[in-house]
Amino acid sequence: MKRLLYFAIFIIILASANMTPQTLNLMPVPEKISSGNGKFILTHSFDIAITGNVDKRIYPYATRVLRRLSGRTGLFFPQDNITEKSTADTADCIISIEHPGKVLLNEDESYSLQISINKILLKAKTDLGAMRGMETILQLLQNDESNYFFPVVTIGDKPRFPWRGLMMDACRHFMPVEVIKRNLDAMASVKLNVFHWHLSEDQGFRVECKAFPKLHQLGSDGMYYTQAQIKEILAYAEDRGIRVIPEFDIPGHSTSWFVGYPELASAPGPYTIERRWGVFDPTFNPTIEETYKFFDAFFKEMCELFTDEYMHIGGDENNGNQWNKNEQIQKFMKENEIKSNHDLQTLFNKRILAILTKYEKKMIGWDEILQPELPKNIVIQSWRGTEALAKAAQQGYMGILSSGYYIDLIQPTDYHYLNDPVPANSKLSDAEKKFVLGGEATMWAEFVVPENVDSRIWPRTAAIAERFWSPQNVRDLGDMYRRLENVSFRLEELGITHIKNQELMLRRLTNNGDCTALKTLLDVIEPLKIYTRHNHGVHYDSFSPYTRVVDAAFPDANTARKFRKLMTEFLAGKKELKKEIIVQLNLWKNNHEKLVKTINLSPILKEIEPLSLNLKLISEAGLETLSLLDKKQKPKEDWIKATDNLLLEAKKPYGQTELMIVSAIEKLVNAVKK
Repeated sequence: MKRLLYFAIFIIILASANMTPQTLNLMPVPEKISSGNGKFILTHSFDIAITGNVDKRIYPYATRVLRRLSGRTGLFFPQDNITEKSTADTADCIISIEHPGKVLLNEDESYSLQISINKILLKAKTDLGAMRGMETILQLLQNDESNYFFPVVTIGDKPRFPWRGLMMDACRHFMPVEVIKRNLDAMASVKLNVFHWHLSEDQGFRVECKAFPKLHQLGSDGMYYTQAQIKEILAYAEDRGIRVIPEFDIPGHSTSWFVGYPELASAPGPYTIERRWGVFDPTFNPTIEETYKFFDAFFKEMCELFTDEYMHIGGDENNGNQWNKNEQIQKFMKENEIKSNHDLQTLFNKRILAILTKYEKKMIGWDEILQPELPKNIVIQSWRGTEALAKAAQQGYMGILSSGYYIDLIQPTDYHYLNDPVPANSKLSDAEKKFVLGGEATMWAEFVVPENVDSRIWPRTAAIAERFWSPQNVRDLGDMYRRLENVSFRLEELGITHIKNQELMLRRLTNNGDCTALKTLLDVIEPLKIYTRHNHGVHYDSFSPYTRVVDAAFPDANTARKFRKLMTEFLAGKKELKKEIIVQLNLWKNNHEKLVKTINLSPILKEIEPLSLNLKLISEAGLETLSLLDKKQKPKEDWIKATDNLLLEAKKPYGQTELMIVSAIEKLVNAVKK
């Protein structure tokens, strides 16, 4: 009886802490969830009905959910399409909606879900909330040896932050419409609601502009979105409850604008599209009226095309070199008592703000645009960090966090997951915290092309989505990784290519040979992180090949991460894990000889041969260390020195990738030293 009482208390504590039961694969974790007894078993007769004051977009959304259920289970459901004619009297799943939602900032996305053994009831104030709830239903699907079913649960859910975004850079490498669409589907599946579309950059201007056609004709290499395509994507996003915010980065990062309109630049042309990566000099001239006449006409057209209330002007990384060298600009600054380039850019921002306001848009930009004179309805996107974001909030400015969510920097999932727009130790008052709207993951495109961009976004962005949606106390890394594996493979049903395209890339690397040994190596390597890939002897540009091992390797290698965890637990006392460690080390020890045969047939793989050899050698060292531990034998000094040198060598990158199990072997070696 005492044990039963303790168990009951534990369940109550679990529920009160908003923790998801460990058998579920929900991501994001709902605000409140309680599990009951029993199952709702799916049968061929399963159907859905929608009631209330609804917008027509909810019917195709629910139909897509039904098709995904059918695809997973192989069940032939009777409904071809869910329509207003579907009756609620007999339906297995009833979705009740109070009114259509507007795809705007701060719209209600809450929902409640009750699954019993014979009925599913999803209630939401808006159809946007119903969409979020339907994704939860899909994530709840389970099966045993006989049936597919939903567990009996009660969920009350709403997002922690109203702004939960993904930015995609379509400029440094162009991302076709199908890439954008499949990522919008993936965003909806994890309850993200803002697609930030980076559309102008030194390397390309990507929007058809009828007022100034030389922008896309001369500044894009022919790779741009027609206005019809943009409207198509806007409608696609709207139907999934996702806002689309375009970014036209000014006054810097603007070389591609000047290919067609050099008279607007701060130095004489001619200009050509930039092919390299970095921060470049070309900058709009903020001292001539022609600049503002141009932007008045340009933003008039873009504000009519893009429907969201916000327009992103970038505003970052203006190095000021052209301004400093332009005598006319220097004279203007002196005559108008403008003390610095920062103050000159503030003048520019105010003029652009007036234009956007004229066309009923609100301005969003990176940290650099923040000035006390700007109105409080602008939004600051912070790449500088939570302190900069908090400072803006204390001044009454709304902001979103991107620092810590730069997914192009190849950092591990747990790094992003534990990063928080409003950290637990934040000194902001409750009133000030409301100015922090949420955050965005940013996918800059220097090192991605359509073939591998999904692998850089997913599945890590699903964990970031949880940070934006779920309660702050949902921070269990082990459980996050457990659920992320399930979410990762479920993303494939939406067309995301992060898993399958690696195999495609490996087949090309091996001339369609046996990829097994190469895949074994890739499972324990990752691309270099942060900005170090720029510093390893290879100078990338727009036309470089993105087909090498580094481009196929995943950012957060699962096998390597699990081995590091395995080693930590073994050294903490779980001696039964030794057999598993030995099996893994033997696999890696024997892999090099097999991979060399493949490398000899594929010169492109030569650059990672030292990495493969190092994997073999540290695996052998790991096996020797385990043997020493078994014998409780202290290693000799020459062995220690040789092994330390080996580990030091194994930390070196090759082919712009690095081995991710070195730290685990190092821990093992340090243990035997003691």
